[in-house]
Order: sequence, then C-alpha cells, then structure tokens
Amino acid sequence: MQSVKDHKWTWVRRIVILAMLLVIPLLLSSPRPMTARMVADSENGTKVLVLNYHKVDNMNISLSVLPEDFDRQMRYLSDHGYHTITPDDLYDSLEGQKELPENPVLITFDDGYRDNYDNAYPILRKYGFKATIFVITSFLGTQPNYITWDQAREMDANGISIQSHTVDHKSMTDLTDDQLRYELVESKKKAEQELGHPVEFMAYPTGTYNLHIAQMVKEAGYKAAFTIKYGNVDKASNIYALERVPVFHTEDTNKSFLERIRYTPIFERFGWIKS
Repeated sequence: MQSVKDHKWTWVRRIVILAMLLVIPLLLSSPRPMTARMVADSENGTKVLVLNYHKVDNMNISLSVLPEDFDRQMRYLSDHGYHTITPDDLYDSLEGQKELPENPVLITFDDGYRDNYDNAYPILRKYGFKATIFVITSFLGTQPNYITWDQAREMDANGISIQSHTVDHKSMTDLTDDQLRYELVESKKKAEQELGHPVEFMAYPTGTYNLHIAQMVKEAGYKAAFTIKYGNVDKASNIYALERVPVFHTEDTNKSFLERIRYTPIFERFGWIKS
C-alpha cells in the first residue's frame, strides 16, 4: 500500500511534469527557434551548444546516426542561423579573449570512425561547417573501421579539427597515474607529430573522469577537456569538464535532435540540469 509520503511525492512529480508540458511549448512557440544566445544570462555569458556524435552510417544502432538524418540536422543548423566554431574559439571565449558569432555550435565526434571521413565529412563541407574529431591515436591506420592519419590530415586542413581521445580508449578511472599519464601525453605527442601542430583539447573515453584526472589533463598540456555530461557550455562550466549534448539514433532521430537542442537551454535556465 502506498504511504502518505510516497503519495505526496507522486503528486509533486505529476505537478512538475504538468508544468513542463505547459511551459515548454509556450517558450518554444516563438517563430524563431530557441537558441543558445536567446537564453544567455548576464553572469555566465553565452551558452554554447556542443553536439556529440560518434558514427554516421547505416548500422541502426544508438551510436550511428543515419547519413540522411545527419544531413537533415546540419541543414537545420544552417537554415536557422547557427555558426560552427572550433575548440579554440570556445576556449578563447570562455577566457574572455574572443567574441563568438551569433548562435555558436561546436560539432564534435568521438573515436575517429572511418564513416566520419566517408559520410560526415562531405556533408559538413556541403554546408561549410567546421567540426572536431577526438581520435583514439593507436587506432588510426591500424584498425580498419577508423580513419587513417592521411585522412585525418586532409580533414584537419579543411576545417575539421583533430584532437585527442587518448591512446587506447581505456576508462580513465580504472588506470594508475602512470597509465593515465601515458594515455594523455602519448596521444597528444602522436597527434602533434602526425598533424604538425599543437593538439590542446581532449575528450574523456566513456566520459569517466574525476578532479584528479582533470588535474593530470591540465598537467599534460591540454587547454580543456570534454565530458559526456549533458548540458551547454558557459562561463560557469569547468574548463576540464565541458558539457556536451549527445545525438543518438532513435525511433525518430530528428525529433530527438530538435528536442535536445531546444530544451537543453530551457532546462538549464530553470536550474534542472546544470550543477
């Protein structure tokens, strides 16, 4: 039998859900879509949308966005006035050294799958978009389902920034300090040797990290690091634990995409997901 306390919380949850159903459509009913710039607050500045993809192919698994869906999503961003930025742009903005364009979006991919080159790259070029791929350095040129360093160099020269996703993609909270240092330092060194320029950003494999790991990332020479923590980035963000909005294959991928980029700033505005 349900207790009085449980009954009370059931009604509280119902009220919260009802409020969301009533308020969110009103906030989204403007002819212009809800954008990061529209919900910026004076204290923390512009909220930057950082999208997180993995694969763009026809595998029909959660990590694989269909190429036609990816094209539709990029067209939406283009049609609605979003401007793609680089990790350096984001970092400089957070440091107060650069003004971002209206409706900034940082498009990121994790792992460095071959389909990023075969499928995502042509679509990004079609819309004149920049993007960033966090690569597992030991996989490039050795694993058939991942890009080669020649492909990485080609993309890097054409608006697709190549950054670190460590050497072997091991969960960092399972590693010793020596192992962590190897994953961070050697992946950075390898990518810099192959690309011919500094590599100063990384994404945590599987999203796992803690404050000690974040400190080691800093000591390894990275400017910033990205997690899979859900949310938009602003000046209140931890520079070594930057939020992203993941995009997955679902029953209605494009509807899910629109919900995520429209609702996330609203949730943050009411303090529902930003800690």
